[in-house]
Amino acid sequence: MNAAPGQGTAEAPPAVLGRLERYFKGNERAVAAAFFAAGFVFDMLTVGRIDSWLTIGQQAVYLAVIMAVLLQMFREQGQPAPEPAAMPRLRRWVFEYRGAAVHFLLGALLNLYAIYYFKSSSLVVSFAFLGFLVVLLLANESRRFKALGLPFKFALLALCFLSFFATLLPVLAGSIGLAMFLASMLVGALPLAGAAWRIRRSAPERFALARRQILVPLGCVLVGFLGFYLFRLIPPVPLSIPYIGVYHSVERTAEGYRLTHEREWWRFWHNGDQAFRAQPGDRVYVFFRIFSPSRFADQVQVRWYWRAGGGIGGWALHDSIPMGIVGGREQGFRGYGFKANYQPGSWKVQVETTDGREIGRIYFDLEAAAQAPRIWQSQFQ
Repeated sequence: MNAAPGQGTAEAPPAVLGRLERYFKGNERAVAAAFFAAGFVFDMLTVGRIDSWLTIGQQAVYLAVIMAVLLQMFREQGQPAPEPAAMPRLRRWVFEYRGAAVHFLLGALLNLYAIYYFKSSSLVVSFAFLGFLVVLLLANESRRFKALGLPFKFALLALCFLSFFATLLPVLAGSIGLAMFLASMLVGALPLAGAAWRIRRSAPERFALARRQILVPLGCVLVGFLGFYLFRLIPPVPLSIPYIGVYHSVERTAEGYRLTHEREWWRFWHNGDQAFRAQPGDRVYVFFRIFSPSRFADQVQVRWYWRAGGGIGGWALHDSIPMGIVGGREQGFRGYGFKANYQPGSWKVQVETTDGREIGRIYFDLEAAAQAPRIWQSQFQ
């Protein structure tokens, strides 16, 4: 029996949509995780510079909207719920969708700050802090979180305020360090502390509730931030190292820095000579690029560590060399250090801020080799 003209094409799309709907319902968690991971990677590749005034302004608007909505929800506690049918259309729309808007904006901000910290961190050092942010980011997407009360939402807002000013103040001041971090924590706590103070002035009978729902979450987040900083687990935003490698020679030319190495083709995951064969008279160069905002001028420490062959024993500090950096270059400030006196074994070079927070590191193994011809390769940075 032949189908009528157009019958197959008319029924196929609903059938496909039905199968997709059944698949999504049966694999809701897996699909949500896949979309979350894809969105995070997409944002990481497309997010603008940390010192972009457009991005900074967007964050400020998001924070202001979230704070206004949460304070409105705070004021409505204990009052009879309004009848949506009796509201004007715009107010009814805001009332119905404001909770979803808060979750969306909190998720956008947490995603942005997780990316900033991810780019500025050495995962070996900052894994705990980044893991904590990712857990909060996932919690914001969960149904259970959406059912939680205002204290947890104010805690996430406090985290966003502290992260916002932890990135903004170094951009404005052009430097980082302990004093700058403490100043950013103080300024970041002011909006919510000021809101609680205003509640105390205008409605003293509700201040006890404000203390439990606003000030206590703020204090917990603040103490957590200070604890992470004390153990040097907070990445040193706004600095980041997009590239670091080990080379036999670094020369400055009109085309940029020429980096010379003899890496075998199959060690494609190495940056330069991370399996370094040192012939008599060789120097070991470590080249890196540090991204920093425009008008940024500060110092970093380049620390060289050595460990005897076989990986027995701990790392021994050989050198700590200060280096001034300036910001503004799109690809990052280019710098390098070298060693002429070294021993065979395992080496590690860490680039740190003046307050001891790690920006990046690289490992390489060095072995002594007899004098012999070599085939050099070059790249430019």
